[in-house]
Amino acid sequence: MTATQRRGRRIMMTGRELDAYLTGQRTCRVATVAADGTPHAGALWFGWTGGSLWLYSLVRSRRWAHLRADPRIAVLVDDGEEYGELRGVELTGTAVFVGEAPRTGLPCPELRAPERDFAAKYFGADAMPHDGRHAWLRLTPDRIVSWDFRKL
Repeated sequence: MTATQRRGRRIMMTGRELDAYLTGQRTCRVATVAADGTPHAGALWFGWTGGSLWLYSLVRSRRWAHLRADPRIAVLVDDGEEYGELRGVELTGTAVFVGEAPRTGLPCPELRAPERDFAAKYFGADAMPHDGRHAWLRLTPDRIVSWDFRKL
């Protein structure tokens, strides 16, 4: 899953570092492509649970429509201000739709852990609020590239 990074071996994150980083970050940028080839990128909250990135997206969004037609996705999570602080992760693969769309809270065992973790991270709650406008996408990455310039 983690790509070989010949030039970046010194700065790539270990599995433990990657898990800690993705669990702690709050915002990612999601890139999709329309049927005519037009790219689209937008910011989104996410969860990292069980080796997958979980995205809670509006079902009436351009992102959702693009992924329905072509589920290929790229996601970027990064931070840092100064050069020596830069770090991030790029994840690519295929988005999978999980649960009902829009999500109303019907029992879905696969969503138990992601919804619990997401609710705690963003709402400080034990249970996920469902607004009938969002639904879940799961990205189990085919490829992960990471960097942490603090290691230089």
